Amino acid sequence: MSISKDKIAEAYKAIRPHIRRTPITSVKGADFALAVPEIIFKHEYMQVSGSFKARGAFTNMLTRPVPAAGVVAASGGNHGAAVAYAARAAGHKASIFVPEVTSPAKADAIRSYGADLVIGGARYADALAASQAHVAKTGAMPIHAFEQVETMMGQGTVGLELEEDAPEVDTLLVAVGGGGLIGGIAAWFENRVKVVAVEPEGSPTLHMALAAGRPVDAPTDGIASDSLSPKQVGALMFPVAQRYITQSLLVSDDDIRAAQAALWREMRVVAEPGGACAFAALLSGKYQPSPGERVAVLLCGANTTAVSFT
Repeated sequence: MSISKDKIAEAYKAIRPHIRRTPITSVKGADFALAVPEIIFKHEYMQVSGSFKARGAFTNMLTRPVPAAGVVAASGGNHGAAVAYAARAAGHKASIFVPEVTSPAKADAIRSYGADLVIGGARYADALAASQAHVAKTGAMPIHAFEQVETMMGQGTVGLELEEDAPEVDTLLVAVGGGGLIGGIAAWFENRVKVVAVEPEGSPTLHMALAAGRPVDAPTDGIASDSLSPKQVGALMFPVAQRYITQSLLVSDDDIRAAQAALWREMRVVAEPGGACAFAALLSGKYQPSPGERVAVLLCGANTTAVSFT
């Protein structure tokens, strides 16, 4: 099954009753001391389970046959919380494997949705290997965080909503981990909107892949390592990235912290590091809009225990 605009629209019809249509807001660039007239924010952290991941989780469960053994996922936290939430809603058993770096807020969310939580090693790759062993043993259905067509189709529905609600947007900044979100969104827009990838300097997964011409192993460090640090970007999304992603940018941990603080100060938005990563590119000047360019920023997650920023 290929990833296309039509397939994403079909996925949206299936998941629409189960997710939130998250809002957008228009904010003056001057509020953040930026030269752009306005910034369009897509508030996807308001999605059920606290991130965009619910879209892909529901798409998997509503378009694939789920066995009696239930579903299994490996996750830095947000994907696991989404799969756990969707499984509870659909009446399926869920086993979620997370690495040791998963934040307490995300682990607590997974448990609160009734899933079995297993610490599967130091990093995401370790949790993934543990989850694959569980699949082989039990026959449960794996739901991959990004290397799954249905996952990418579900995440692409973010682009569908944004285009309907803000058709004037020229450019969208999106944070990248494994690439399921930006891959789905880029497949939806098909270059009708400039899609810009933003990653932490400590986890330049897509950035290194684009430079090498193929997915390659990347570092997995930094304050957003629980959500934006797989070992490699997804092979399914990589051709989409090569075709439809206009630019790939890196931001520092300090840039991300500054973006978190600014979002709280000006909008009272509490974003996790990965959720603020895309905005960090604009706030830091790593992304420089052209005069008159209409820029949107995806705020993709807020599963964090932080309540204030300095």
